[in-house]
Amino acid sequence: MSTAAVRSDGPLPAYLVRGSDPALRAEAVHRLVDELVGDDDATLVVEWHEPDGDAPDTRAAVEAAGTPPFLASRRVVLLRDVGAYPTEGLQPLLTYLADPLPTSSVVLVAGEGRLLPRLVDAVKAVGHVIDPDVPGNRRARTSWLARRLEDAPVRLTAPAAALLDEHLGEDLGRLANLLEALASAYGAGARLEPDDVAPFLGEAGSAPPWELTDAIDRGDTAAALTALHRMLDAGDRHPLQLMATLHGHLARMLRLDGLDGLDEATAATVLGLRGSTFPARKALDGARALGSEGIADALGLLAAADLDLRGAKAWPERLVLEVLVARLSRLRRARARSRRDVGGRRS
Repeated sequence: MSTAAVRSDGPLPAYLVRGSDPALRAEAVHRLVDELVGDDDATLVVEWHEPDGDAPDTRAAVEAAGTPPFLASRRVVLLRDVGAYPTEGLQPLLTYLADPLPTSSVVLVAGEGRLLPRLVDAVKAVGHVIDPDVPGNRRARTSWLARRLEDAPVRLTAPAAALLDEHLGEDLGRLANLLEALASAYGAGARLEPDDVAPFLGEAGSAPPWELTDAIDRGDTAAALTALHRMLDAGDRHPLQLMATLHGHLARMLRLDGLDGLDEATAATVLGLRGSTFPARKALDGARALGSEGIADALGLLAAADLDLRGAKAWPERLVLEVLVARLSRLRRARARSRRDVGGRRS
């Protein structure tokens, strides 16, 4: 699969590969370097550098990048953990990027530490920034996964792809290795069903936040608790992170509550959302379904759970969250029944 970073008119002088998932970041670097090397001998083309010592600097990498290629069409200089370099150590690189050698490509890989904004701007001025992380919203994530599966070495049926999507959850950094394992077992181009994929899946990955909130909004207690457990276990999320997710979900509904004449677009404007308006539609639907009284009750449950997590009850944190999620999902069902009962009496 192409990174789409090496353009048809040739490689660029600089690339920055960043992102929070180390596996996806490493995969993107591997593919980018492969594209840059092309048909040349990688041992003659690629030179690796990483921060060494108490005050690492980029002088050696810059000297390599400023040297014309030998017995190859291009030189690729790769700097690992570029966020670990101090500002002074990055100065030679910043100076080089202002006037880079056209026959060299510098590949900067984020890792530990904070990226210097000036460095990001310098790369953008002459090259390309690659963000391989999975998008944070459902629609973009679905599109991301579909593109990856189109380029996969095996072909998954729709049920098999759905099983893989559900099982991996947020742990999509495992996707590339899993697809390679399937190709090794069944052969490149094999068409696979869920029963073919299931033995290779391993432990379930963390559930994305919307899986929890969507299940609560549906009133599906079992699915909500399953998502909660995956976020706590595989996702290793702190209970207060989960409380923040639930608070943010309800806070959006609260901001829309009582505002008349809202549609999806105007709700997104009220919430200050950019890009997709889908989260605004979910908040608007939730606010209408719960109503002012239901939103107040949900926030009351959240406030009580917050106190319980801080010691008001001698309950384990996991139990506090389980009870909260169960009560929130039951609240949604109770509000739906109440509306039906009112409608029935009116008729």
